[in-house]
Amino acid sequence: MGQHTSALIVEDEPLLAEQLRGKLAALWPELAIAGVAGEGREALRLARQLRPDIAFLDIRLPGMSGLEVAAALPAETRVVFVTAHNEFAVEAFRAAAVDYLLKPVSNERLRATIKRLRQNESRHGANRQREELLSLLRQLGAGAAAEHLRWIRAGLGDATVLVPVEDVAYFRAEAKYTSAFTRDREYLLRRAINQLERQLDPSRFWRIHRGIIVSVEQIVSASRDLRGRYTITLRDRPEKLRSSQTYGHLFKLM
Repeated sequence: MGQHTSALIVEDEPLLAEQLRGKLAALWPELAIAGVAGEGREALRLARQLRPDIAFLDIRLPGMSGLEVAAALPAETRVVFVTAHNEFAVEAFRAAAVDYLLKPVSNERLRATIKRLRQNESRHGANRQREELLSLLRQLGAGAAAEHLRWIRAGLGDATVLVPVEDVAYFRAEAKYTSAFTRDREYLLRRAINQLERQLDPSRFWRIHRGIIVSVEQIVSASRDLRGRYTITLRDRPEKLRSSQTYGHLFKLM
C-alpha cells in the first residue's frame, strides 16, 4: 500500500480511539486517518463520504453492532475488528476480516496487522469479505453480535483513566453522575446509571436499587429484612449495600 492509504477509526470510547490513532501514527506514519466515529450510523456516513481503504472497527457500538456496520461499509473498505472479547467468534472474525485486534491494543500485535495490510494491497477480496460478514450476521443474529461494556472512562482527581469493568465492585448514582467503586478507589463517571445498566452484562451486574448496580461476583451474603429488602456484604469493600424491595427477587435465586 502506498502513501494514499486511508483509514477510519470506529470506537465509542474517545480515549481508546485516540490511543489507537497515536499507535497508528507511530507505527504507520504514511497512513492517513480520514476520520473517527463513535457510533455505527456516524461510521457509515463517514465511510460513504470518505471511502477509506481500511476501517478499524469496534465490535460493540451504540445502536448498531460492529458486524452490522462492517456488512454495510463500502465494498472497497477492508475491515480490522477491534474487540475486548477474545472468545467472541474470533475464528469467524479471522475469516470475515483482514485481522482482529484485542483491547488493549499492543504495539506488537498492531505491527503484525499493519504488515498484513501492507502485504495485501489488492481489494479483490472485498466482495468476498462482505458475503462472509453477512453470513456471519445470519449465524450470530444481530443482537448476539453486540458486546457488553468492558472498559469505562472515569475521572480520578484531575486525570481521566480507563478502568476495567471487571474491577468494579459496584456503581452508585450521584445526581447526574455515577461513582464506580473498585477494591481501592472511587472513580467518577460522566454517565447516568440507566445508561450503564443497558451496557453492562446482566448476568454479571445486578441493579439492586434505583441508584445502585452491584457486581454479582462481589456478593458474599445477602440478609433479608421483614420488608423484603436485602443488606449485602461485599467481598472487596467494607461498606454494606441495601437493595430496594423492587429488586428483592434477584436474591431468591441465590
